[in-house]
Amino acid sequence: MGDALGGPFEFGPQGAFSARFPTPGAGDEMCGGGGWDPGEATDDTQMAVLVAESLLERRGLDLPDIFARFQRWAASDPKDIDLHTEDVLTNGMPWDLAAAIHFQVNQRAAGNGSLMRASTSAVHFAAAGQQATMDAARRIAALTHGDRAAWEGTAIFHELIRVTFEDINPLTALPDILALIHPDHRSRYDTVLSPDWHPDQATEFNGAVWPCLGSSVWALRTTGSFEDAIRGRVLYLPDLLQLAHRLGEGPSMRGG
Repeated sequence: MGDALGGPFEFGPQGAFSARFPTPGAGDEMCGGGGWDPGEATDDTQMAVLVAESLLERRGLDLPDIFARFQRWAASDPKDIDLHTEDVLTNGMPWDLAAAIHFQVNQRAAGNGSLMRASTSAVHFAAAGQQATMDAARRIAALTHGDRAAWEGTAIFHELIRVTFEDINPLTALPDILALIHPDHRSRYDTVLSPDWHPDQATEFNGAVWPCLGSSVWALRTTGSFEDAIRGRVLYLPDLLQLAHRLGEGPSMRGG
């Protein structure tokens, strides 16, 4: 739902959503636009569904199968696919090398794509325990993102979902979760997930994995309802044309 709500504003300037819909609850926010029909999900949800289908049909984590599904989807001329993901899925390398080689060449793979598709895998692995869900998050993220920063952000998200299913407040669990993050990346996540951080303080565009996760946790922390949290998150969508320059992971809107 959040994906379909924010998708039409993804390629525009920050603040476009709040300018068009300044009053919460007035209706019509699920408006479509920017190439999307009202209520239509973007590539992020499409990839999340592919992950879910693989997990269910293969009865667990089958990384080559997930990668093959991603490849077939990328070859089907989807309406939207970011340039980074498209390059990894079409560079001709095998599933266990494609993202790593892309990262070696470009040194840019810290976009939020692996995080944005992680909802279904987070739910699937929640019952398997802390280590299993965080390990699965890293391994699925690594299929398309060679930068460990993307793996760690996705692992944090998986664990936030797991503790929520155990009726633990995910915000109070954050310090313990952060202690499990690779030391090379812990500091930046400590910063963006701290209670006093605000998306306006981001030093990178929100399309980078850590401010993306930070903005989502900020929306959860500072609002009191599902609707308000979703609206708050949409307020801080990035200008992806600028992001493409900064991260090498930008839009390729094939129908818009």
